[in-house]
Amino acid sequence: MLVRDLSLEDVKPEDIKDNEILFGEGLGLDSLDAVEIVVLLQRNFGLEVKNMDQGKEIFYSIDTLANYIYANKK
Repeated sequence: MLVRDLSLEDVKPEDIKDNEILFGEGLGLDSLDAVEIVVLLQRNFGLEVKNMDQGKEIFYSIDTLANYIYANKK
């Protein structure tokens, strides 16, 4: 979902480790990508992230994002 919907060039899903940091020196996502992820969560899973501190924890890695989706999907 992230590679396709965020149009990550030169990145294959299998190249992203589950515990890889998504922002900064990890995968290199930025604040615009964070907004897009929020929209993707709403559209694909009916989930909302309203608290930015919570968002930082949720968007830390693929693992934390997947755990949030699994625990909260509707």
